[in-house]
Amino acid sequence: MNDVDTGERRRSGETRPVITELIDEATVQSIAEDAWTALVGEDEILLPIPGELTGDIVSSWVDVVGPWTGTVVLTTGRETAAGLTRALLGDHAPDELEDEDIADAFGEIANVVGGNVKAALPGPSALSLPDVGDAPAVRNPADVCRLDVLWRGEPLSISVQGALPALPGAPQN
Repeated sequence: MNDVDTGERRRSGETRPVITELIDEATVQSIAEDAWTALVGEDEILLPIPGELTGDIVSSWVDVVGPWTGTVVLTTGRETAAGLTRALLGDHAPDELEDEDIADAFGEIANVVGGNVKAALPGPSALSLPDVGDAPAVRNPADVCRLDVLWRGEPLSISVQGALPALPGAPQN
């Protein structure tokens, strides 16, 4: 008899970890605060108070691929993203920001936050280049850790969300 290991037997009992089993909201907040201090300025604080995102919304994100696979997404209003760009660029900010300036700066913030989230996760992982646009859809609501904050009184959401649907038979929260 020629047995070929298809991996099916292992996969049938396998469950992928959800992000809330690996990191919590306080960890995401600490990571975000450290990134803000390093990139935006020591006097710039994130208040852990939810605010409603309205109007022209923009997101930046990076993908994490490893034992946990998902996306770290920052979402805010376009004007807030422009304010972040100005804070990040400081004296080097042009008088008039172009969409590319905002995409680069907001993407860099997602890259730093995502890189620090990756470092907090177990096992080796890879990080994608940042992207900016409409936020990726949440594929598994049980695999999301979300932090809503205010920066300069404007709402900002930081979401660490699984990129894969739940495995069949996996418990759903």
